[in-house]
Amino acid sequence: MDLSIVIPLFNEEESLPELLSWIDRTLASWSGNFEVILIDDGSTDGSWSVIETLIPQYPSITAIRFSKNYGKSQALHAGFARAKGQVVVTMDADLQDSPEEIPGLYKKITQEGFDLVSGWKRKRFDSFWGKNLPSKLFNWAARKTSGIALNDFNCGLKAYRLEAVKAIEVSGEMHRYIPVLVKNAGFSKIGEQVVQHQSRRYGTTKFGASRFINGFLDLLTIWFLSAFGKRPMHLFGAVGVLLFILGFVFSLFLGIDKIWFNPQGRLITQRPEFFIALACMILGTQFFLAGFLGEIIIRQRKTQVHYRIQAILSSQS
Repeated sequence: MDLSIVIPLFNEEESLPELLSWIDRTLASWSGNFEVILIDDGSTDGSWSVIETLIPQYPSITAIRFSKNYGKSQALHAGFARAKGQVVVTMDADLQDSPEEIPGLYKKITQEGFDLVSGWKRKRFDSFWGKNLPSKLFNWAARKTSGIALNDFNCGLKAYRLEAVKAIEVSGEMHRYIPVLVKNAGFSKIGEQVVQHQSRRYGTTKFGASRFINGFLDLLTIWFLSAFGKRPMHLFGAVGVLLFILGFVFSLFLGIDKIWFNPQGRLITQRPEFFIALACMILGTQFFLAGFLGEIIIRQRKTQVHYRIQAILSSQS
């Protein structure tokens, strides 16, 4: 298999026929073989019924249906797990990503040796205050945090080498920062290609204002996992040791002062330094234990699937 096209969707019954027809026209003269993987993320409209109708018309389609709405990251995870193509392209189902970009992205992976190529919607047709400005802030913060020089981390239109998508686990709402996950997995050749952004033709956006807050929280999570995800003891243990030493130094000072310099003075427990020392030593011990437990959890952790597939359809089944 040369190419897998992974498309997560939620309530896109109106756009699906046009999208699949557009993909079919674009790749009709393409010499390679390809598959289209649709992941219905618990749609509440007639999206699955539309997919059932379209399956016989397009022999390349495989459709996965979730039992409920789990989120875009889980949908991508399911699609990546099933993908077989040497190049995997992801795109949204709302017709804002053009399938005509796929051949160019495919060539960037196969001919130029990139591990990941992210689309860059330089000219957008979204609201400036509602989406464009927050996106610019997200992308700036992500560039500074990750060191990856991309202008549009959250663009749904991306191409990957198959080995890259098999090496990452997309969970929670981490789909915004897949390039960072790919880099952390050891795939460092990450590029970018300007792509055309289409205005939305049907329905409304599925993402509310909460995605901005969640995006920044996810960025902090990505930074922490990148720096300390494999060795939590390096952070928690170091902080714990420093706090414990600070508390021990305070305790030593209080003891020496009480025994040799001021034996008739007030009790040690009446001095504020005593409580600082006690708090530092307790917190230091707790931080150290947190790092130790983190190391144990990492060594025993197994990959978990955070979604349930209700049905799988394929024109070849």
